[in-house]
Amino acid sequence: MNVGESKLPHPGQFVQVLQGRDSGKYAVIVEVIDSKFVKIADGDKRKFDKAKKKNLLHLKLFADTSSEVADSLRETGRVTNGKLRFALSKFVEKQNMNVQDQKGD
Repeated sequence: MNVGESKLPHPGQFVQVLQGRDSGKYAVIVEVIDSKFVKIADGDKRKFDKAKKKNLLHLKLFADTSSEVADSLRETGRVTNGKLRFALSKFVEKQNMNVQDQKGD
């Protein structure tokens, strides 16, 4: 994946894992380490406290961001696993609806 200047990752942004054991799963960026690496969590298998360090080349970045997660990280430096799960469930539901809409065309 090409990461351009306009596509800089930020906390609260949704991603899909493209490489590794969690391939195909969705997660949320909880920390940007540098220009190549971020930490991701899903609140279920990958809890906030044990966020996974991932190379940006192994992630598909989405334009969507969870404002609740981003606000919580900005204000307290933490986010609850429940909030991560809730945000991801809403995002995945929206993604599935978009896929169904495309199939219906």
